[in-house]
Amino acid sequence: MTDSQPKPGLIPWPPLIYVIAIAASVVLGLFFPLPWIGDLLGDLMFAAGWVALFFVAALWFTAIRVMLRAKTTFNPNAVPDHLVTSGPFSITRNPMYLANTLLLIGVAFITGIAWFLLFAFIAAFATQKLAIEKEEKVLAAKFGKKYRDYAKRVRRWI
Repeated sequence: MTDSQPKPGLIPWPPLIYVIAIAASVVLGLFFPLPWIGDLLGDLMFAAGWVALFFVAALWFTAIRVMLRAKTTFNPNAVPDHLVTSGPFSITRNPMYLANTLLLIGVAFITGIAWFLLFAFIAAFATQKLAIEKEEKVLAAKFGKKYRDYAKRVRRWI
């Protein structure tokens, strides 16, 4: 990469964002619980939460497997060696960030702590602004037309 090309950030925002979201959800859930619709749909919400957690595990496992096969980095601040477009990356450009967001949603449905649901969307927005948009610039600079074609074909989230 030359000096004029975008560089990845210094702070690994995605893991920090989601850890903060989890911690804030737990603390706020303990001290300032919000009303939850679980009384009406408790069993359905509980089951949906476990389904979401199954998808979290599937997304993480398949994304990691595909990245290992491509021999590219997992570090959100490193410049990737290869553009990965197969497996879950053929459905979403950010399967691991999507999995993190689904994790918070699933936990909200299972525990009935509404803060997890609220922070899932806040964390997704923060991840997009602090990490994804910068990562996309780095990918476009490194892979050019190949990345731009991929970005046109595959959505950022879902």
